[in-house]
Amino acid sequence: MAKHNSLGKAGEAAAAIYLEKNGYTIRHRNWREQHLELDIVATKDDCLIVVEVKTRATNEWQAPEEAVTKQKIRHILHATDAYIKTFGIDMPVRFDIITAIGSEKEFQIEHFQDAFFSSY
Repeated sequence: MAKHNSLGKAGEAAAAIYLEKNGYTIRHRNWREQHLELDIVATKDDCLIVVEVKTRATNEWQAPEEAVTKQKIRHILHATDAYIKTFGIDMPVRFDIITAIGSEKEFQIEHFQDAFFSSY
């Protein structure tokens, strides 16, 4: 596995642990349907939370959350629509971003709630 892939997987694992420690229930990690993917889908306070995780070794060149472009948001929204239809979910949806900066052994986690909006 390429180094950046293992770093990304470790960052997603750290994000999931962070969410669980903060009272979230993880429904799925790396949920996929055809070409659609959601990093983490969780629930808390009767709300479905879709979390995009961005992992970097450093934020020297660009803050990780800045990598969530309009195009990426469109993909997340499309995947969320498929997720909701697949599981028949009827609850409010929130879109968060979690950044994990560091190494596979230790990450600095930052959680951006309501990072972007949709009509859900």
